[in-house]
Amino acid sequence: MSNVTTTQETQPTMGQRFLAMVSKEMTAINGKGLALTEAQKRLGQNYFVNLDNVLSLAEEKRLAKSEKYREPIPYSWENIDLPSLARDVVAHCRVGLDPQQSNHLYLIPYANKHTGKYNIVFMKGYKGLELVAKKYALDPPQAVICELIYSTDKFKVIKRGMNSQCDNYEFEITNPFDRGAIIGGFYYYDYGAGNAKNKIVTMSIEDIEKRKPARASVEFWGGAKDVWENGRKTGKQHVEGWYPEMCMKTIKRAAYNALTIDASKIDDAYNLMKAAEDRMTDMEVEATISANANKEFIDVPAQAAADIPELESKPAPPTADTPDGPKPVYMDPVTGELIDEPAEGSVDLFADTRD
Repeated sequence: MSNVTTTQETQPTMGQRFLAMVSKEMTAINGKGLALTEAQKRLGQNYFVNLDNVLSLAEEKRLAKSEKYREPIPYSWENIDLPSLARDVVAHCRVGLDPQQSNHLYLIPYANKHTGKYNIVFMKGYKGLELVAKKYALDPPQAVICELIYSTDKFKVIKRGMNSQCDNYEFEITNPFDRGAIIGGFYYYDYGAGNAKNKIVTMSIEDIEKRKPARASVEFWGGAKDVWENGRKTGKQHVEGWYPEMCMKTIKRAAYNALTIDASKIDDAYNLMKAAEDRMTDMEVEATISANANKEFIDVPAQAAADIPELESKPAPPTADTPDGPKPVYMDPVTGELIDEPAEGSVDLFADTRD
């Protein structure tokens, strides 16, 4: 009697498959047969871990909806456009963006009606914008200083002129423990003491507020929030929110978005990253046209200074069905926070955009 030994082939895990695709894409771009460095491997693993968590949370939210409103495509790795994802991961890895770092980058699944799969949208946070600006700016400053101005602060702008060779300012916090209400803010490009390129830009509270969506989430900006019980609205409660943080984030995004990109510094990684952003814009436009087909057309001016949104860590939105069905999750394209209802240019993060 002979002993027969059978070996079962071990299938690679999804993480191993993902990293292999990223490595193959990196090699194809390098054109030199270079393997991923250990740092790049770790960064690739961060993308996998982050997206795996995003898919788990999205699927949990999908299953919490009633069947009538549930997206037909599960949020799983089998339903992700992996070749497209690998290309985009390589591009953002080479730039240095890490989704595991706070406010660097956020990965959002977006249904592609042509493929029946989810594309992953890469949305930069303000720290991601800072990293890209420092790497590719035409003339990056030594420092970008952002501050909020409160009613008890003393603030004076000194513009470049006869008495000053550069923009400057005087800023004094007179009462650090009770500064009063926010009345504005500023950002300052610092190129060194006395440098004529130093520049200050001020923003009034009205300038900050107008970048706030019409139906801004009270979880961020504070205010009155609807209270739901058993699918019915029973009243309102006050939410303190994170108003100073949202104002500061608005100023930082404005500061880094205003820096001019140097065409001579643009490389393949930057072009691939911008191509991914363009694909996201195309999907948003297509989804908007589809959602508003056969409806009355309203001519509105193009949204000013819109940038790629970001998704912050936040309390989970309610999943219980309301009288109109489960509440969707929208994101404002300027400030990046979740909003309770759709506004101009906003995106339903987990919507099915297929026909």
